[in-house]
Amino acid sequence: MSLEVELAAVVTAVTAGTPRVLMVGEPGSAVLPTGRLDPARDRTLELALRCEVRERTGLDLGYVEQLYTFGNRDRHPDERTAGTRRLAVAYLALLREAAPAAGSGAAWRGWYDHFPWEDWRAGRPEVLDAAILPGLDAWARAAGDRAGALVRRERVGICFGLGAPWDGERVLDRYELLFEAGLAGDPRLGAQLGLDHRRILASALGRLRGKLRYRPVVFELLPRTFTLLDLQATVEALAGRQLRKQNFRRLVEGRGLVAGTGRFAGGRVGGPAELFRFRREALRERPAPGVGLPWLRTHG
Repeated sequence: MSLEVELAAVVTAVTAGTPRVLMVGEPGSAVLPTGRLDPARDRTLELALRCEVRERTGLDLGYVEQLYTFGNRDRHPDERTAGTRRLAVAYLALLREAAPAAGSGAAWRGWYDHFPWEDWRAGRPEVLDAAILPGLDAWARAAGDRAGALVRRERVGICFGLGAPWDGERVLDRYELLFEAGLAGDPRLGAQLGLDHRRILASALGRLRGKLRYRPVVFELLPRTFTLLDLQATVEALAGRQLRKQNFRRLVEGRGLVAGTGRFAGGRVGGPAELFRFRREALRERPAPGVGLPWLRTHG
């Protein structure tokens, strides 16, 4: 069996308060922008990825970091038909949304179209009580013995915040539990993706939520100047939770992450809002210059 390496890009933007990801193909079978590594041509994996995304979609990537390597057997149908083992090295890329090249087949789609249970901004997601928790309860009861059922119930509780706090970074844990329980294909649980790209997407969302706490990655998704309301809405979109306005603003200003420009944005209800910029000096001043996520508003 031969071995091939693919490069997959989770290209992320936040537009009008909606976290979006770049996809190629039709809904239900779409995939992330992906290309094969050419060992003779490609000097580095990252340069190869940037080239593939540019050629496939017409977009130039800015911030890029390696996410994970996905290599489960049979993750790709070619493994059975062509005898080729396919590894996918996935990358997380952040940029402001721009239109893909015409005819590329690429389009922006909402993150939460694929993971509706992860968005708590409007309250507890209905899909939890309508489909997920009943399905997981039936899965736990089907364990075959009491000890197995207890183990399954504990996993459900930890992942989905039953008797434990909801951990926003456990996106992949929740998706893999749903997959193991045979629930991931339920149409009520969001849109499907081709191959194992929904798993890759879950990994990326969990990574991005974690980095909000200790790295200023959110500013890669914003224009050079922005209002504090824009900043908060972008953080909330990624975290899938609402934040308390005054506490959030006190936090980002107190950490020295932003500085006022003395200019104001027009068209705001209640008067113009001041425009801010990211203070790059914060990278030297603090070991972990993230926006943090304290004081989350909670819902029942």
